[in-house]
Amino acid sequence: MAPHNPFDRISEPNQTSYPTPAFLRMARSRRSRTPVLIAIAGLLLLILGWRSSVKLSVKSPFSTSYRLSSNGPLLYSAPNLHSQTESPLLAPPARDDNSTVPMGLQKTNPSFHLLLPATESNSNFCKTLLSTFALAYPPPTLINYGKKFDGDSWDKGTHAGKIRGVYDFLSDKKKVKDEDMVLVVDGYDAWFQLPPAIMIKRYQQLIIEANNRLRRRYGTELKIAEGEGGSEMGPKYIQTVIFGADKLCWPNGLSEPACAAVPYSTLPKDVYGPLTDTDPDGFLNRPRYLNSGTVMGPVKDVRAIYGVAVEKVEKDNRGTLGDQFVFAEIFGEQEYQRETQRLSTQGTGGRWYEWLSSALGASDSPLATNQTINNMTVIPGRRYEFGIGLDYTSAMFQTMTHSAHDIDFLTFNDSTPFSEIMAKHQYLRAFPSVPPMDIQYAHGPLWYSSPGNLSLEPKDGILLAHSDKLDDLPGHLDWFEVPLATNLYTGTVPSLLHINGDKSLLDDWWPSMWYHPYGRALVRRYIRSTQTRQAAQAAAAGGQTWWDMRGGRGGVWTDTGLWMSWGEVCKNAEDVFQDGKGKWGREEGSRKVTNGFGKVVIIDEDEDE
Repeated sequence: MAPHNPFDRISEPNQTSYPTPAFLRMARSRRSRTPVLIAIAGLLLLILGWRSSVKLSVKSPFSTSYRLSSNGPLLYSAPNLHSQTESPLLAPPARDDNSTVPMGLQKTNPSFHLLLPATESNSNFCKTLLSTFALAYPPPTLINYGKKFDGDSWDKGTHAGKIRGVYDFLSDKKKVKDEDMVLVVDGYDAWFQLPPAIMIKRYQQLIIEANNRLRRRYGTELKIAEGEGGSEMGPKYIQTVIFGADKLCWPNGLSEPACAAVPYSTLPKDVYGPLTDTDPDGFLNRPRYLNSGTVMGPVKDVRAIYGVAVEKVEKDNRGTLGDQFVFAEIFGEQEYQRETQRLSTQGTGGRWYEWLSSALGASDSPLATNQTINNMTVIPGRRYEFGIGLDYTSAMFQTMTHSAHDIDFLTFNDSTPFSEIMAKHQYLRAFPSVPPMDIQYAHGPLWYSSPGNLSLEPKDGILLAHSDKLDDLPGHLDWFEVPLATNLYTGTVPSLLHINGDKSLLDDWWPSMWYHPYGRALVRRYIRSTQTRQAAQAAAAGGQTWWDMRGGRGGVWTDTGLWMSWGEVCKNAEDVFQDGKGKWGREEGSRKVTNGFGKVVIIDEDEDE
């Protein structure tokens, strides 16, 4: 259990107890439980109809919308990046070799920002960066790059500094807008596996599913439309932000809300067999605890979460255990408040139902179970509702803490290893034999790095001249032909792998990623991608190309506005490509290297780098 700090605001444990009548003692026995449950099933169904929620008039702080269908039930509309075209878009690039973005060209639909907290470059960072290039994610913005931390905590303050760095960037209205989408990912242990269009569509689908669950559990209330003056019935709680889900709760104390008050996973209760959620080592736990290494949502809502995190770190001094502790605490406090309000506002039938289900050990409320949980001290005036939820199925984010055994790299056009996989997993009922539909309908894996510039003319190779030796790629490749990390128990092919558990996987699994054999060629192809005036206009008006308003191709931005090309930030990362072709930019003895804007960087042949 993690140590408690002296400034902890958690009060003494308060255990809820219930009288135990004789018939309940009998019901708890294995022999009698089933007939007793069957006998009262009809009564419980009736009681379910009595459960009520309080109807209040409130103003929602979230960047979301909801609507009533013609048939009555509430439907949730996820934040939308779509224009009239089929794909969400980003802003156009800043320039190409001989022209700039047309004057007055404006982008009216939301943008997508990728933030990577990273203070320095190393091979693991460059692996993350390569994965963004291969799949055409927007040029990442590095948070705190080059900044030195010398705090007294175990990490010298880098994790607390990450919170402040992300918050400051999201607070700069010149760089981001409230309705933009932002994805924050750890910079040293995350690999993208699927393109951004799939990531965003899955985000939207998970948001819809989560908000339907919230409506069913917590009910509706009267909502005042922001800026419109009208009102209509809307969900009491809504979710707009998605974090990764972990199997273990750390470093928070196990009796604190971060661990004891969070919802149960949406996965089947026996997904890992009879020991599901009872494995003392946690390998068979369903993921239900927040992991701070991956988060996605509207800028306005993510900024609010980071804002209260900054307050906890800088005012309440709760950052000594890192950002994981802080964000897990925020999520736990949110869920504690939701459940306590739900339980306190129930009618007689609802309270009786909760008592009975808790006594029988069948309650779906973490607070209603007979366990020790530290009550949360509520601070008047502090906000606790942030629209946070988790990716329980790992459709977006696959965390690896005690989860590596759940993953296998499947090549779906080769069924040879399928029987071996079933033999290794005793309680695995089935796993996908084909990729999910969103992958099947996507462009092929090599499409996203763009066609590139195949010309050998120097004037056409201002970024990188084509090389038969370095730019060889298959003529055609589809998703059935490449290995994809697949969660065998959820049946999902995650958009991103977060290697936050066993760090040896950063070396062991890297050669299995589908883009690894083509890494150097994909990076070169991505850097050479056309950035013309026509492309800028198409991206702003609608199309399928992902651009960033600041421009750039094949590099990163820092949060201070500095552009760094791949050759500058990853020049010594040969172990990323692992192809034996030498240092970047010197593969064929050339001394001329250009960055993403065509600026020439001269490197002496005898320079020791």
